[in-house]
Amino acid sequence: MGRYSLEDFIQSTGERDLGQGIFELERERLLEVNLNSMVWTKMSSMVAYTGNIKFTREGVLEHGLGKLVKVSLTGEGVSLTKAEGRGKLYLADKGKKISVLKLENDSIFVNGNDILAFENTINWDIKLMKKPAGVMAGGLFNVKLEGNGMVAITTHHDPVTFRVTKEHPVFTDPNATVAWSGNLEPEIKTDISLKSFVGRGSGESIQMVFRGEGFVVVQPYEEIYFQAQT
Repeated sequence: MGRYSLEDFIQSTGERDLGQGIFELERERLLEVNLNSMVWTKMSSMVAYTGNIKFTREGVLEHGLGKLVKVSLTGEGVSLTKAEGRGKLYLADKGKKISVLKLENDSIFVNGNDILAFENTINWDIKLMKKPAGVMAGGLFNVKLEGNGMVAITTHHDPVTFRVTKEHPVFTDPNATVAWSGNLEPEIKTDISLKSFVGRGSGESIQMVFRGEGFVVVQPYEEIYFQAQT
């Protein structure tokens, strides 16, 4: 088990051309970008590339003063790198599982820490939750992606998507919430009774509430990034 000749190893682990377009899942935790112009990628996510590709960290005023202020508030969680040129680019993020989404005049909110890459045809903006309960949850922020193009997001293990309806709102742990449909505006709820019962540091004491019509994506893992502050 696990022993190969060198040739067998190269054959079994080698790069594959799947013909899926600009974004291909080379493996479930490795994204291949067939680059022919420019894409935005999460900073430090490049693991390999072939061809002629130039990498540039986003400029201080790349997206205007409004986004500069938001980026300064959110810290490094939404730092992007511009990849330009022609070639094959391979991206990964700490072994997290990758999902590729095609937006067709759609919009989606994604936790800034879970964005791996998106095409330059996608419009994006940073949204902050600065209500007191949101600050308690670690100053939650997310990125709204909209338009037409490909988006790659990451999750710890397999994502689970819940339908949100007017009759059935969905409550999630902020630490485990990855993405939701662009028409939803989640509320932050603080469960005082649960908090007093299990202690101040419990993530369950702070919840996101999704009401309306749409969906929300969670992962079976709690990101330390969103832990409540004691």
